[in-house]
Amino acid sequence: MLDSAFVSYVTVMSITPGPNNLLLASSGVNFGIRRTLPMVFGIVAGCAVQLALTNTLLAVALSWVGAIRFPLAVVGCTYLLWLSWKLFKAASPDAKQQAQPMRFINGALFQAINPKVWLMAINVAILFAPREGATLSQTLLIIAGFCIVNIPCILVWALMGDRLRHALRVTWKLRLFNTLMAGLMATTALWLLFDEWRTAFA
Repeated sequence: MLDSAFVSYVTVMSITPGPNNLLLASSGVNFGIRRTLPMVFGIVAGCAVQLALTNTLLAVALSWVGAIRFPLAVVGCTYLLWLSWKLFKAASPDAKQQAQPMRFINGALFQAINPKVWLMAINVAILFAPREGATLSQTLLIIAGFCIVNIPCILVWALMGDRLRHALRVTWKLRLFNTLMAGLMATTALWLLFDEWRTAFA
């Protein structure tokens, strides 16, 4: 169940660019690693809840997600576009005085509308849970394995942002970074939305 294929899949899904990692890198730059840690653990907790749901209620989860997948993608991508705008507006050191990093609960709740995480949770349930359905101990083992692999993968993004923080103390450099990250996040949101629209109406 938890073999090299599981580790490889979770690593790739966790460390590749996506909404969570772009937000973590931006938070690392703007607030530092210590203030970004609640968001890191919130993301992991939110993912763990989704893994628990999909592993214990796979058939229900699949039908439920299938029915609301496109509306969920619209809500999630709209939220990502709003976050992109907020990040773009926070494009100066002065703006950091009013801004706050994402808290644990926000990081956890964001996973409910993050299409990439739903895809990962469902694929983990389909590919790595027993065919007859996962028991509680098997589900806990999958969640523990996921957390062990996921935490260092997403922490890399927050640490990368934290390391860039010192290089981006100059106003124009921070503005350029935040604008670039906002653009990447908006592009990600639009790409995810287009992909979901094409799937839903193909």
